[in-house]
Amino acid sequence: MKRDFLSMESWGQERCLALLDLADRVKRGEIPGGLERKIMAMVFMDPSLRTRASFEAAMFLHGGHGIVLEPGKGSWSLETEPGAVMDGTTVEHIKDAARVLGRYADVLGVRTFPRPGAWDTVRQDHVIRRFAEYCEKPIINLESTRRHPCQGLADAMTLREQFRGDPRGKRFVLLWAWHPKALPTAVPASAAISAAMLGMEVVIARPDDYELDPEDTALVRQLARDNGAMIHINNDPDDALVGADAVYVKSWGSVKHYDRPEEEAAMRAGLRDWRLTGQRLRSTRGGKGIVMHCLPVRRNVELDDEIIDGPTSVVVDQAENRLHAQRALLLEMLRSA
Repeated sequence: MKRDFLSMESWGQERCLALLDLADRVKRGEIPGGLERKIMAMVFMDPSLRTRASFEAAMFLHGGHGIVLEPGKGSWSLETEPGAVMDGTTVEHIKDAARVLGRYADVLGVRTFPRPGAWDTVRQDHVIRRFAEYCEKPIINLESTRRHPCQGLADAMTLREQFRGDPRGKRFVLLWAWHPKALPTAVPASAAISAAMLGMEVVIARPDDYELDPEDTALVRQLARDNGAMIHINNDPDDALVGADAVYVKSWGSVKHYDRPEEEAAMRAGLRDWRLTGQRLRSTRGGKGIVMHCLPVRRNVELDDEIIDGPTSVVVDQAENRLHAQRALLLEMLRSA
């Protein structure tokens, strides 16, 4: 039975923590090779910098090879709906692409951001799940509508490093920030899941009407409870940041208004004060709470230059840890394949 990596919770906490232990060893240089003659095919239906570069580097460092495809830019545009009458702009169905790539590669990575539509339908993450259904080889989620598990692994690795291996009980604040566009909820949901798996006190600070998907909030709450921690929801950024040990700055769109983008944009327009400033950072624990962001970041919009370039920023460490966490993931998935 193939082992897809579509979300951290689908693998379970024990296996994810074991991956982090393996990532620590990889980062220390203890595990050379292991992916000789292995091939990873990556399908990027949306842009990437860290994900693409880190997976290509990971395959090279362990003796494998990465193939990158960008549908509509050098490879055929893909139809994603079952039963579609393909007399429009799409040229190849993902059923065919997934089956063929499964014959060429040992693992397939897919990035697919949410598309327009009703949230009740979009939230089902149909595209990544259809790739998993059609492809005979394991699928890695490179970010989909609801999850970015590779970023979540790197976030968890970074938190363990920053808190000497044990972030349990530390205060983790997921801070919503204004952004000129409504962004997906995949990264913030995955970040909160990571913190809850580590036993951190999770605070989700967001404006009214910017809740995460209720199912995701319930999952974070259950994971926190299972690890002896709690989750709090706060609509006041200044109050939420008091005593924070870690601040994860991230924007996301309102799922309540997902299918009404003009209403969502008008609502978001009045929320530019939601950003991490030097004054707000001083209210964290000792004024030295670590600052996290998945990148790319809108400087001086989501958080100020002085913070992202400051002594408590660990955003570059997070980005580096994408490489090491994914090296561990690939080794775990492919060494015995």
